[in-house]
Amino acid sequence: MLVRRLARPMIAAIFVSGGISALRNPKQHAEVATPVPEQTARALPFNLPSDPQQLVKIDAAVKVGAGTLFAFNRFPRLAALALAGSLVPTTMAAHRFWEEHDPGAREQQQIHFFKNLGLLGGLMLAAVDTEGRPSVAWRARRGVRSVADSTRSAAGTAAHAVADVSPF
Repeated sequence: MLVRRLARPMIAAIFVSGGISALRNPKQHAEVATPVPEQTARALPFNLPSDPQQLVKIDAAVKVGAGTLFAFNRFPRLAALALAGSLVPTTMAAHRFWEEHDPGAREQQQIHFFKNLGLLGGLMLAAVDTEGRPSVAWRARRGVRSVADSTRSAAGTAAHAVADVSPF
């Protein structure tokens, strides 16, 4: 469908361009993000790299890679999930409007925060969009039902065969 062909690259553009920008200047992005990795590391069951610049580079690579895949409709559901997973910490790091004291800066950060929230909603829709094809969950349920029906049928046939030859 034409809408999907146009929408994916349009959504992906913000991620790819932001990722390239972060790769070109990780220090500037790391300065903004510094408090968030420390707080996130405490909440996660695994260790994150402690260098904020390294985290920025990893996040940027995810954005460029997943954004490119998403734009070219390669693994779009997986790419959308990766972009959504990358968007949450980025938003929490860069757009903490509740910490701003200047009303103008607060308003700008709030706009960016809610813009990212809208992008997250779009990515969530893209992550569950099967483009009209049956989902993996639906195919799995159907397969289980088919196996169960076949098993019941075979068991019934076997029971009748045993009953036919049984002397009792």
